[in-house]
Amino acid sequence: MASITLGGTPVTTVGELPHSNTKAPDFKLTKTDLSEVGLSAYEGSKVVLNIFPSVDTGTCAKSVRQFNQEAAELKGTKVVCISRDLPFAQQRFCGAEGIENVEMLSDFKTGGFGKTYGLEFATGPFAGLHSRCIVVLDEQGKIVHTEQVQETADEPNYKAALEALMDA
Repeated sequence: MASITLGGTPVTTVGELPHSNTKAPDFKLTKTDLSEVGLSAYEGSKVVLNIFPSVDTGTCAKSVRQFNQEAAELKGTKVVCISRDLPFAQQRFCGAEGIENVEMLSDFKTGGFGKTYGLEFATGPFAGLHSRCIVVLDEQGKIVHTEQVQETADEPNYKAALEALMDA
């Protein structure tokens, strides 16, 4: 389990992020139209998994906006934002913000993604939600970069994620 902080208070996750240079674990998540999608839908593209507790918090919303802006210029890359928010909330946020370059996916049904990727909060007031993480995949679904943000309120390192994309 990883030890991170939430508002400066120590919390833990259910496990550790998958390691770089390994195949990303498959998943089944819900799109905003309520259809399901798995990792195989992204084969052949580089992928940024932007994972966070809830789109209705300031830092989470900012990371979606930032990746939406960056994704507009990335050829052959998909940016997938994942949280446990209901798909309706994700769709509302994207509509209100004019978000068009990222795909929102929800882990609301089972929480299986957060558990499989080891990033679900195990303790603290956000227990059951996802910790803030970035996972970058190459075109074959191999993990080339991970980041679990140490303090949940902080933004991820966008530059490191984008550099990992360029090198993938």
